[in-house]
Amino acid sequence: MSEANPAQSASDTVKKFLNTMEARNLDGAREYLAPGFTMTFPGDAVFSTLEELIGWSKDRYQSVGKTYERFDECPTDGGAIVYCYGWLHGVGLDGKPFEKIRFIDRFTVEGGKFLDQKVWNDMAEVRGKG
Repeated sequence: MSEANPAQSASDTVKKFLNTMEARNLDGAREYLAPGFTMTFPGDAVFSTLEELIGWSKDRYQSVGKTYERFDECPTDGGAIVYCYGWLHGVGLDGKPFEKIRFIDRFTVEGGKFLDQKVWNDMAEVRGKG
């Protein structure tokens, strides 16, 4: 049974997906993805599977989590665009913790599924210092 629910708000769907991803429940997270889904991360890194994303992130940090500041939902003809704002925290490859790194995620949501996700954050700028 899919956890994606077209009857719930698009923002709630994004929150559930992000929590599912943070728990590394890839099977559960896949339930939220529409056919042809793509993710674009800083540096124009584009992925079409969650496994590609996980593989890419292994060279960036040991773990990462999100603290949410707010969600903005913009209705569209077929669903909504959801912007999620907040802060990243986690552990770098060097074992040092990091926190308070800004991020914005933008999701296109239709029928309780994600068509795409675009991610912006200050990870490179903050982690490159010191």
